[in-house]
Amino acid sequence: MDLAFLKTLYQRPGPYASVYADLTRTTEDASKAAELRWRALRADLEAQHAPQGTLRAVEQAVGEEMDLRKSEGLVLFAADGEVLHTERLPTAPRVPQARVAPLPHVLPYLAERGERFSHLVAVVDRRGGAIDCVTAAGDHRHIDVRGDEDYPIRKTKAGDWNQSRFQRSSENVWKANAKKVAHEIDRAAERCGAEAIVIAGDTRARTAVLEEVSDTVLAHTVESDRNIDMNDPDLGAELDRVLRLKSTERVMAVAERFDRELANGQRAVAGLPATVEAVRNGQVETLLLDDDPDSPARLWVGPDPAQVAASPEELREEFGVDAPREDRADAALVRAVAATDGNLVVLPAEGNPGLHVGAVLRFTA
Repeated sequence: MDLAFLKTLYQRPGPYASVYADLTRTTEDASKAAELRWRALRADLEAQHAPQGTLRAVEQAVGEEMDLRKSEGLVLFAADGEVLHTERLPTAPRVPQARVAPLPHVLPYLAERGERFSHLVAVVDRRGGAIDCVTAAGDHRHIDVRGDEDYPIRKTKAGDWNQSRFQRSSENVWKANAKKVAHEIDRAAERCGAEAIVIAGDTRARTAVLEEVSDTVLAHTVESDRNIDMNDPDLGAELDRVLRLKSTERVMAVAERFDRELANGQRAVAGLPATVEAVRNGQVETLLLDDDPDSPARLWVGPDPAQVAASPEELREEFGVDAPREDRADAALVRAVAATDGNLVVLPAEGNPGLHVGAVLRFTA
């Protein structure tokens, strides 16, 4: 997971308020229940001495979201009287919570957010097609493609005196239109860097398009065997399945590389002390963390992301930090890796106490 989108989040001195709000409305008194759940989170922020300006900013953002009724859950991070990052969730957060700390508590959000892939969906027919392309950052582009040819679009009935001529004409029209659609798919996939592609629609048109797309596009394409349109829920479900599979493949590939490098004693480290050292040296290419919301592991941090240590004395002596602050180890490590353009892989928690952490390195010291 590319953490570059988090960089601006860490530009404030803090403290940060991190809120995971359950806004689900599944009962008759849904609005009242959501309001009560928010009040409980607000009380938690007050109990943790959230600054009044930050508390007001959070309250306004949550109130506006509840009025809009557009989400089942909301994640937000705020500091210095300003909401710095928000994201709507399709379901309630796994663990609703409100936390005030030196750093934003981002790991639950990253675990739920998951890996984001640039992807493309195309629905084709014999007259053309529709293309949706979405970048990893969420930028969306829709393209409608109308074929240059539209007559004759259907074959004639058996027995017509000119049946063979019209059949050949129909097939030529399909092929011409498919070639145009394929060209637009190739262009769109290249522009958005699509790593996952789903092509659906009319069976014959779909086959013709797949014969025309580039080998690069074909290597990333999954064909939907149903004739559905762009708004069909089944198409969304198929895309979700493909993206989940892509995410699993990415995690497995990184985990396998980590195991291989660690076994060879080369570009990988395991355990909190070794990972902290690698983070401070800017060596981490990919950080591996388990998804443990109850992890007791803590680290001390300074204002600079590389200022991470197991004790406040270490920060004072080695970095000259006057006022070290203690926070969750995962929060400190994610901030440091984001600052050095590293990546993150969130692994399922193993159920054992402590933080299970490691890293694939860019280079060895």
